[in-house]
Amino acid sequence: MPAPRPRSFRTAAQRARVASAGVRSESQKVDDSLPRGVLLASAWSWRLLLIGAAIAVLLFVVVQLRLIVVPVLIAILLSAVLMPLKELLIRGRVPKWLAIVICMALTIAVIGGLLYLVGQQVRSESGVLRHQTMAAVESLRAWLTGPPFNLSDRQIDDGIRQITDAVQTDSQVLISGALSVGSTVGHFATGLLLTLFSTLFILIDGEGIWRWVVSVFPKRARAAADGSGRAGWMTLQSFVRVQILVAFMDACGIGLGAFFLGLPLAVPIAVVVFLGAFIPIVGGLVTGILAVFIALVYKGFWFALIMLAIVLFVQQLEGHVLQPLIMGTAVKVHPLAVVLVVAAGALLAGVTGALFAVPFAAVLNVMIGYISTQAWKNAPPSPLAQRSRTALWQVVPAERVRRAKLD
Repeated sequence: MPAPRPRSFRTAAQRARVASAGVRSESQKVDDSLPRGVLLASAWSWRLLLIGAAIAVLLFVVVQLRLIVVPVLIAILLSAVLMPLKELLIRGRVPKWLAIVICMALTIAVIGGLLYLVGQQVRSESGVLRHQTMAAVESLRAWLTGPPFNLSDRQIDDGIRQITDAVQTDSQVLISGALSVGSTVGHFATGLLLTLFSTLFILIDGEGIWRWVVSVFPKRARAAADGSGRAGWMTLQSFVRVQILVAFMDACGIGLGAFFLGLPLAVPIAVVVFLGAFIPIVGGLVTGILAVFIALVYKGFWFALIMLAIVLFVQQLEGHVLQPLIMGTAVKVHPLAVVLVVAAGALLAGVTGALFAVPFAAVLNVMIGYISTQAWKNAPPSPLAQRSRTALWQVVPAERVRRAKLD
């Protein structure tokens, strides 16, 4: 027969239960005294604060690791373009390794070809540009000396001398700027190599990388993560392909306009417009203004007016034809949301944020929509939704390991 518990112990336990019940009753009284709206607002507030804190920490980590994150994001965009080409080559009975080599060689050839064309035209037109720049400076001087400014040559010379003295005085700033440029060049080279390596390995083993990412999630969430990730990847592929088409049309329109007007640096203008068009709506407008400014400086007012008309025509064609018909079917994001997202991205991370803002918003929108509709519950189970048995540091393909064990 077990010994009875001491009465003092039972009394302490009873007192604890009574005190707990009293605390709950007091808390319940407080909750009952508050309006339902206040309770809901407080419940939402601390949850939103927690989510905001998590997002802030994530953004801080991304900013600190931007030299790694940005090249990887660019590699993902390049992979979204090259993956369909690789699969097409493989379906055409091309070996996988040769298909990957062709994709990488094509990427390097396109980037190198654009850089070569830009450098070639800048080098060939350097003498003409020097003379045209001097003529533009003289016309600017004549414009400043005439109405409505009516500045004298001495005032203009004094202004130029003050600018020169300020530059010489701030020589330390120039030296630090040169060091900053050298550091930037080193960062650019490192980022370029990291981008190429990341693109290469995504093309080689993208399925294995995604399998590991899915395996990080809890078991019950893997199906949703896998399905939403696939939906987001399809949206990203559509966005990149369509954006390349839109950027190519913008570059051809504005570049050909600059060429037929006889503007200098027509090829660099086209390349800048092509790259700027990857920032929807805003990028094409800014690069178009650059083309108008070049026409104004080197050709005069009427050429700048014609160039402005060409830029406006291309932008109207993009905004009323290309964006609704092509981009609207690929990316389900409202134009107002595009402008706001680009502005927020530029405010947070400059040009880089503006570049990745729209694809990030489009992919996030599709992923959230997929999860909220719970389409993953009715989808057939995917092998990627199962936990991967391959370790992160394992670089030998699992199939090769299996064959080696059988042999």
